[in-house]
Amino acid sequence: MKIRFILLATVLGWASITAFAQKKENKVDSLEIKAKQYYTKREVMIPMRDGVKLYTAIYEPKDNSEKHPILMMRTPYSCEPYGEQFSGSVKKRDGSMKNYLEHNYILVFQDIRGRHKSEGEFVQVRPLNKNRKSDKDIDESTDTYDTIEWLINNTHNNQRVGTWGISYDGFQATMTASSNHPALKAVSPQGPVTDWFRGDDRHHNGAFTFLQTTNFLPWLEGRHAGKGIMKQIVKNDVYTDFLALGTFHDADLLVQDSTETLWNLIKEHPNFDSFWQERDARRSCHNLKPAILVTGGLFDSEDCYGAWNTYKAIKEQSPETELYLAFGPWWHGAWTRRSFEGFGNLYFGKSTSAYYKDEIEYPFFRYYLEGKGEKPQHHVSVFHTGKNEWEFLDEWPSKEISPTPFYLQEGGKVSTSMPSENESYTEYISDMSKPVPYTANPTTYRTLEYMVDDQRFATSRPDVITFMTPVLEDSLTLAGPIEVNLQTAISGTDADFMVKVIDVFPENFKYPEEATDYLQNPKYPMSGYQLMVRGELFRGRYRESFEHPKAFEPGQVTPVSYVLPDVAHTFLPGHRLMIQIQSSWFPIIDRNPQKFINTYTCTEEDFEMRQNIRIYHQKGAHSYLLLPVVRK
Repeated sequence: MKIRFILLATVLGWASITAFAQKKENKVDSLEIKAKQYYTKREVMIPMRDGVKLYTAIYEPKDNSEKHPILMMRTPYSCEPYGEQFSGSVKKRDGSMKNYLEHNYILVFQDIRGRHKSEGEFVQVRPLNKNRKSDKDIDESTDTYDTIEWLINNTHNNQRVGTWGISYDGFQATMTASSNHPALKAVSPQGPVTDWFRGDDRHHNGAFTFLQTTNFLPWLEGRHAGKGIMKQIVKNDVYTDFLALGTFHDADLLVQDSTETLWNLIKEHPNFDSFWQERDARRSCHNLKPAILVTGGLFDSEDCYGAWNTYKAIKEQSPETELYLAFGPWWHGAWTRRSFEGFGNLYFGKSTSAYYKDEIEYPFFRYYLEGKGEKPQHHVSVFHTGKNEWEFLDEWPSKEISPTPFYLQEGGKVSTSMPSENESYTEYISDMSKPVPYTANPTTYRTLEYMVDDQRFATSRPDVITFMTPVLEDSLTLAGPIEVNLQTAISGTDADFMVKVIDVFPENFKYPEEATDYLQNPKYPMSGYQLMVRGELFRGRYRESFEHPKAFEPGQVTPVSYVLPDVAHTFLPGHRLMIQIQSSWFPIIDRNPQKFINTYTCTEEDFEMRQNIRIYHQKGAHSYLLLPVVRK
């Protein structure tokens, strides 16, 4: 759910309209004038079945020599600017809508129910209503169905409609697919919100996303809407100031909102109860009729979980759906940026986003909405970092993977052989007065790059334990989910477990000279760089059930197992595979009080600040990661 600039860059990111404008001889200076020269804007209030009307902006080609496909986005983030003015993002040359403008699509943007210019009541990730009995029983799928019905009867269209959206708008796209309107032919949920408790946005494996949610929700809703509370918190940097702030309870004292906001609902539903279960978008993935292209970013810190798991849910629940998957080396929404050769300290050597827009996304919509071109040949297109190449498959995960256990060993080693010691463990002290920061450098916001940050700062901390393979003599490709299996004993009654899979670059590594144009800091010392390929935190109390948390027995060896989101990465010869384990990731995730107490009502006075944590690697209690190794 997200940041408004993504909407502004995509909602009418008419952007590189130059090629479209070159179809005419007369030259004009302004991109907005060019858009207006070939398009008109119409604003309508489309009636829903229960009488509520939704604001809809329709951008239609002036050329009506043929009927046009419709491409629609539904959003809670506003379709502004309202009135005759075209979107200000027209002036941004990101090219996100370039292909659709050049091919005369009717572009439609709608404020969802209860947001901005639309009537009705807004409900956060409104659940699918499976028991509809009258026109009063509505959800996002019925609103979409009614909108499509109006559009195909009131525009110069070819009776083919597609929808797309990123993040919260991606959730809307998923719900749109479940409407199964006969004119709906193609849907693309991109980085979609899917499960707000187990993997997306608001929680990761039951742990509250402290920085992101405190930044976002008060800005979106309630009495602080449009302003938020971050200026009241951050005076120096997010690590220092969120640590000084304290807990969710202390942030709640700043929010002080008596309305029924999601912020308040979070503290009322601390576990995975029916409130969260009915908001899992996978409930809507049965028997879907339109073709679907799920898109995600390997380094999407918000909805990486949602993209992988939406695809898997459709594959399982709706096997007849014509289903496609595209994943690239992107942060949240970066696939809309036509120039994306690298970010942070990573260089990919090519524009992965331009390739996606021109060779994957547009051909998908062209085939299903225009009835032109060839049916997409590959159902899965995934960019593998490390070797920096696209891989094309029939399904994900590939049948070529061989889940292989990589065991933690005494002395900080990693091996595919099971430990032989009768007694062996690595111990560290988890201290919540100085939790492990999410990045090495002070920041005043959640950075885009932290998912690929150098982890050498963490390796040097006493509360982070590290295990590493010898130097690899051959390439090692991972393609799929990573299963974590720990045997642990803690001195308290609850703990978090943050596991990272890291690619350790060889000594004297450097990028080619042309990479310097795309790197944030081209002089950064890449020799020995520790790239976090995947990292995810798990709140230990949910080890047996997200619905029914359970305290640890202090000192008792206890299994903790969970799954990291999928990866697509090749460790090249000369590199090493490293596994890190820690018990905090601050302030991305709130601090665990290290007691089995309510994390939304407790204060720092309730914390067990320091506790001992052991990770066992011995006979009968071995810790390992089950890695999705691609067979050669």
